Amino acid sequence: MNFSKKNREHLKSKNSVSKTISRALAVLISIVSFTGCNANTKTNANNLSLNTSLIETKLKSKKPEIKVALLLDTSNSMDGLIDQAKAQLWEIVNELSYAKCNEESPNLKIALYEYGNANLNADEGYLRQVISFSDDLDEISKSLFSLTTNGGNEYCGKVIKTALNQLDWGENNNLKFIFIAGNEPYTQGDVSYKEASKLAHQNDITVNTIFCGDYNQGISGFWKDGADLTHGDYMAINHNKATVHVASPYDDTILKLNEKLNKTYVAYGNSGRRKMELQAEQDSNARSYNKANAVSRTVSKSSRLYKNSSWDLVDAEKESDFSYDNLDKSQLPEELKGLSKEEIKSYVDKKRKERKELQNKISELNIKRRKYISNKSADNNGLENAMLNAIKAQAKKKNYIWE
Repeated sequence: MNFSKKNREHLKSKNSVSKTISRALAVLISIVSFTGCNANTKTNANNLSLNTSLIETKLKSKKPEIKVALLLDTSNSMDGLIDQAKAQLWEIVNELSYAKCNEESPNLKIALYEYGNANLNADEGYLRQVISFSDDLDEISKSLFSLTTNGGNEYCGKVIKTALNQLDWGENNNLKFIFIAGNEPYTQGDVSYKEASKLAHQNDITVNTIFCGDYNQGISGFWKDGADLTHGDYMAINHNKATVHVASPYDDTILKLNEKLNKTYVAYGNSGRRKMELQAEQDSNARSYNKANAVSRTVSKSSRLYKNSSWDLVDAEKESDFSYDNLDKSQLPEELKGLSKEEIKSYVDKKRKERKELQNKISELNIKRRKYISNKSADNNGLENAMLNAIKAQAKKKNYIWE
């Protein structure tokens, strides 16, 4: 087909405009892909080495996430701190479950390190990764309850830098926090806290410091300076004060609902039985502090953050890659063995409806419980309040809200 000179020029112009529009769209798509809850287009590095350039992230939007790395001093004097962490975990989880980011409910992942314990390897800086970033709340609880204290050297810069380099912080997470708690000078060890803070700040990770002791003593020990370098919060807490749980008139009913809730889990696979035992074990650990703490755990178990799709058929069914056709029937619990696919689906559906009903009842009671507790005086000088106050203040800057 022959074209006139005029037609060829028109086609050339049209193609030029088309290319210009395509380039503009590509830029727009890249901006939208990097836009988080705070409309931040900054990219982050996969490799957190100080002498490595930032790597461009993939052009893919992600559900907002809150990532919290908790670095706890487990030297001899820190028994009170560890007790507070164990006793206050569920209230912290519950409060984070109420967060919203552009009408979306963010995922939560928690990592745990211990440092300053003489039982740990001296060559590695007397520190240990207890659990990497995880959304398995039972495993996180188990990790906390595994901690014991023993005298040692507390190297803050070292444990911060280790957590920065070992953990998968992701490419475009909206909120990334380190909380480090201890009671010795922040300057100890061969890794400068300033170097670690620089590394964190380069990768949009906020370091919040919690000194266990006198506020001014923490300042003189450079804990405040450590927080300031990443625009984090410095806090001082009384780590030896026992956690005060406020009882409510709704506690007994919520705990009875927890017993029924546990019966809606349909264990599958080799890990199913072990995971159900772990669930019961963490129920018991929560009760070991008092009834109100067990109630807080039950509320967490009824929230969107309590996920068990790796072993529970009710949760697994929600996953996009789940198929009843792929189930290994030898891995099914006894009550499902010998049943047809349709019978298994019917059983799981029944359990799902039971669970949803129980979760709704717990949620309704918890609204009343929260209102009741808010009218009671409570201790504000503990780990829970220090962490939540910092998270909420920093999250607000990125347009997070709390229900």
